[in-house]
Amino acid sequence: MKKWFQLLALVIGGALGYEWSQSLDNSLSRSVMEGLGLDEMKGRVYWMMLLGAGAALLLVQLLEPITRRWVRQGEDYMVRTPLSHLLSGLFGLILGLLVSVMVFPALESIGAGGAVLPVLVTGILGFAGFKMGYAKKEDLIGFFSRWTLGKENEEDNEPRQECKILDTSVIIDGRIADICKTGFIEGTLVIPEFVLEELQHIADSSDLLKRNRGRRGLDILNKIQKELDVKVLIYEGDFEEISEVDSKLVRLAKLLRGKVITNDFNLNKVCELQGVSVLNINDLANAVKPVVLPGEEIVVQVIKDGKEHGQGVAYLDDGTMIVVEGGREFIGTTMEVMVTSVLQTSAGRMIFAKPKLLEKAQ
Repeated sequence: MKKWFQLLALVIGGALGYEWSQSLDNSLSRSVMEGLGLDEMKGRVYWMMLLGAGAALLLVQLLEPITRRWVRQGEDYMVRTPLSHLLSGLFGLILGLLVSVMVFPALESIGAGGAVLPVLVTGILGFAGFKMGYAKKEDLIGFFSRWTLGKENEEDNEPRQECKILDTSVIIDGRIADICKTGFIEGTLVIPEFVLEELQHIADSSDLLKRNRGRRGLDILNKIQKELDVKVLIYEGDFEEISEVDSKLVRLAKLLRGKVITNDFNLNKVCELQGVSVLNINDLANAVKPVVLPGEEIVVQVIKDGKEHGQGVAYLDDGTMIVVEGGREFIGTTMEVMVTSVLQTSAGRMIFAKPKLLEKAQ
């Protein structure tokens, strides 16, 4: 690589020397040229080419350590940076160069600075375009993601489908795979790369419970991608200025104009405050539970004490908790109770009842 740079420097330096020799006046010493056995024009060209090549080679030798360090840093940066981020910067660079092409006529009409001014303006606009494209990488990725999904829907003659963005908790929960299997979830499932990184971090945890949860989440994703007939998009962008994963999900939902699927109560509230549509798996589970009305009679088994004095606690098959007033003395027995009221919250459903025997006694 060093030899190639030296050869390139010799060629470029010689070419520059040749160009400079054409612009010099006749102030060079004719006696020097004649003493070398050269006429003025040829001597000037040869000497300038030799001088340019030597200067370029010397410059390469002096800058070689710095250049080598820059090249290595550039290689490391290219390896670490996602391809989508580099493409965003390239897109901005192209736009900057196009703008510089459009302003060339105006710069030429000014005439100030000669050839230096257009080159300087081109470099500034190209660099500014790259920086702007890289800074707006998430917006560009979101735009092209929506555009790509729209093109796919047009090819399939389907209306535009919304993106459903999965968060970490709903992936680990696992019920999303069963819901997708039933066909109730439409559109494209979007799995952000920062969610995958969080899952990987959990799967590598030293805590056994966390490690099992993380591996379960990765298995669920693998099942969704390979076994279920649903579109899956891995979003490679990231929001480096935001540290919290929940805030990144809200930002991504705004970019893609999609909905967040979660079972996290706090994320549910944040999405509502930010005006982002959210699908809560717990709300869906509560909605499909059997309806129990006040006055209805059900058979339950009281298994433990309640929080209040004399209360007993029982559970339905779907996990719904039933608080039985005066049921403490019936712990361990199966009995018939009458529903008095039903409390519905986002965290779940709670049923209040009293033993039917007490109801009859009254």
